[in-house]
Amino acid sequence: MTLPPPPATAPTVFDQLFALLTPDSIFGDARATGAGVSVAVIDSGVERAVLEEKFRAVPILPIEGAQFRASGPPLPYTGHQSSPHGTTVADIILTLAPLVKLYSADVFGPTGACEVETVIAALRHAIDVWKVKVVNLSLGVPEHKLQQLPRRQQLQRAIEEAYFRDVLVFAAAHNEHPLTRSYPAAFAPPLISVDKGLFADPMGFAYKLSEQVEFQAHGKGYLGPLAREPATSWATPHLAGIAARILSLKPDLKPFEIKTILYWLFRSANGALATPPSSPSSPA
Repeated sequence: MTLPPPPATAPTVFDQLFALLTPDSIFGDARATGAGVSVAVIDSGVERAVLEEKFRAVPILPIEGAQFRASGPPLPYTGHQSSPHGTTVADIILTLAPLVKLYSADVFGPTGACEVETVIAALRHAIDVWKVKVVNLSLGVPEHKLQQLPRRQQLQRAIEEAYFRDVLVFAAAHNEHPLTRSYPAAFAPPLISVDKGLFADPMGFAYKLSEQVEFQAHGKGYLGPLAREPATSWATPHLAGIAARILSLKPDLKPFEIKTILYWLFRSANGALATPPSSPSSPA
């Protein structure tokens, strides 16, 4: 006996599954705070006392870290920043996911300059020693610094190693200029490349595929002299913080699973921007 085909309008198992995957169902969960998730901010260092004071009502977990060089072992973290940039980035992550375990990887140091090899050293240390699940790279290596093929391959290989180790890397797109390729963001899809947008809610984000860039997130920060100026540097930690909240509900998710969930959270609003409510435990 041949069964008649189901009506074309009947929901499939995928429709039923994705109907459960909504911003409210995930971010409305009181456990979606970033708890149990380690995040590395590879940047210009983090001013620990400033963040501890701002988040004293939460309170945040102790911030650890190191200062990296192109060669040699990392130097101890003293709790200070090389410049305000990294503190602004860390503040965004803690605003969205206040219970993450944050690590500061200062790759600029007192010189204010960063080499490709320094970024690679920090990334591998974050994975091997700190055992992080999320890495935020609100920085860009200009293409002219990767003209030597071995340098480009080493950076790309480090990004791929993170992916194979189930570490989710977020990188700021167009960090140098909107019309130039900025690395490591251009190495997507093993990482998630993030462009800036302006959203009514800081938890807002959008899927907007454009070459290596897949997502946009809120492009303004909350702390520091340049925080209110829209930038991909501030958009990237917004999406990293959102991912940390998802991972606090299911820590064993793979990078491609997180990316798929982010996509479907965006789709769940019928093409509108996904703007789930902020965590009630997040400070204003």
